[in-house]
Amino acid sequence: MKDLFKHKGLRKQLVKSLLDKGITNKFILHAINNIPRHFFIDSEFVDHAYQDKAFPIGSGQTISQPYTVAFQTNLLEIKRGDKVLEIGTGSGYQTALLCELGAEVYSIERQKKLFKKTSDFLPKIGYFPKKLIFGDGYIGFEEQAPYDSILVTAGAPFIPKMLLNQLKTNGNLVIPVGETSQTMTLITKLEEDKFKKTEYGEFNFVPLLKNKNYF
Repeated sequence: MKDLFKHKGLRKQLVKSLLDKGITNKFILHAINNIPRHFFIDSEFVDHAYQDKAFPIGSGQTISQPYTVAFQTNLLEIKRGDKVLEIGTGSGYQTALLCELGAEVYSIERQKKLFKKTSDFLPKIGYFPKKLIFGDGYIGFEEQAPYDSILVTAGAPFIPKMLLNQLKTNGNLVIPVGETSQTMTLITKLEEDKFKKTEYGEFNFVPLLKNKNYF
């Protein structure tokens, strides 16, 4: 697998399109410019890797469109060295972006096939999250809590209380909430039992399923 000049040129075009759509965080744009997205996409879609579109990655999951990835990441307000919990590793593209931003990344995946594939793949292309976990995203990863930020990359019908409990004070949880379509939601933990909720419009995600780990 190679990252050719044409791929780098296509990434620059993608970054420009994201800038035109209102993504102005230079660190996120720089990270997207660095990550070879075509490495994360099945061969049948690889020629379209730098379009701002979602694509299937197997196991009923998708790699989110770059705009959605950038939008969610921007809401987190990540600083280098932050401890971040990602719910839904998927292809590992979002995980790679968090690593590019200097975060200490813990990521949970419920699909065994994707978990094994991504666990093997990310180190091969130079990305080293602190830990990848095969498990139920609804319960988070208490072992390393609390987190500066928690990012949910699948649609949840409600906001899991266990994730709120694993957030640091002043930490951010970004989660798409809803059944058929989701409202992008930012939850900021102000005090132990006090939260601020802000909503950012409609998006579409695959569902976050509870207590279902697929082999």
